[in-house]
Amino acid sequence: MLTVCRNDMCTGCMACMDVCPKGAIHIEDSLKAYNAVIDEMKCVNCNACWDVCQSNNDVEYTYPIQWKQGWIINNELRAESSSGGAATSFSRFFIEKGGIVCSCTFSNGKFEFEFAESMDELNKFKGSKYVKSNPIGIYKKIREKLKDGNKVLFIALPCQVAAVKRFVKGKIEENLFTVDLICHGTPSPILLKKFLNDYGYSVEDIRDIKFRKKNNYHVYKDYRGIVPERVQDTYTHAFLICLDYTENCYFCKYACIERVSDITIGDSWGSNLKEEEVKGISLVLCQTDKGKWLINNSGMHFEDVDIERAVEQNHQLRHPSIPSEKRKQFLTLLQNKKGFNQAFSKCYPNVYYRQKLKGTLVKLGLIKSGVSIKNNTV
Repeated sequence: MLTVCRNDMCTGCMACMDVCPKGAIHIEDSLKAYNAVIDEMKCVNCNACWDVCQSNNDVEYTYPIQWKQGWIINNELRAESSSGGAATSFSRFFIEKGGIVCSCTFSNGKFEFEFAESMDELNKFKGSKYVKSNPIGIYKKIREKLKDGNKVLFIALPCQVAAVKRFVKGKIEENLFTVDLICHGTPSPILLKKFLNDYGYSVEDIRDIKFRKKNNYHVYKDYRGIVPERVQDTYTHAFLICLDYTENCYFCKYACIERVSDITIGDSWGSNLKEEEVKGISLVLCQTDKGKWLINNSGMHFEDVDIERAVEQNHQLRHPSIPSEKRKQFLTLLQNKKGFNQAFSKCYPNVYYRQKLKGTLVKLGLIKSGVSIKNNTV
């Protein structure tokens, strides 16, 4: 099998698929890893895929020149945001200035990238998405937008930001603005499908899916929890303990304080602003003058932040996520046609049956539903 980058180290950015003039590349998803596989019968050895691949090439890192914590001033928008609403605030300002925003959305069962040119269109980007997205086709579209003289704000994972910067080169890059998200790692979308299948749901039939409400981590299908909110579902638990990301995530070269974007955003965990933390506080790192322009005009409320404390609370600014010791067993069970919950229960029986008991108690009214606990494992 001939692959674009080192075996099992594909990030799934899919820039190689966009750049290939012969359509000779496809992504193989083994649950454990992604691989960008080359069809040697179609390949003309132009090396375009190698050149655009950010896994194969060095990327340009920049140490933050500013770091802040803050939140969008509009209380309603802040309440609707996963954290402090930084992405929403930057996007709204960018739209006001006549720019175009590009980010990930969920539609027709797929996590794909789309553009927004109005305030109403920004609604489709709301919410954290704890699953690998599919950027195929978006790099070409961004390049065309930039060639037409548009300013584009691209909000995505750091590997996807690195990919678009390699794809878009030359003078048009001046109109490209980038925001990357502090990323734990991402599981294959097949795992989400397997999890939903355990409850009789097909991802294609779901209109809306959410993975958290502020500090409550939980899978919500069409605005209702898959399991009672005081119970932690297995998909969420697997994500939080780094059980099921693809292989490359555990070797992520973007898990450091130096960044590849104009701005980096995440949660300001461990903030000294405890009352505000409940409402959501964004951590904002700025690397460039473009980033400064966005921050200074975003209309957010900002406070100083202790960067050492912020880094301590976000390990992805120091090192990649460390895989759970049960990861290999878990993925093997799934590959052997076990259901998501069944595979999880084999690896973590105490956690699984404790949560199952809690769910029964909630249904009997012996425990009140409606309150979730961050990283709840009891």
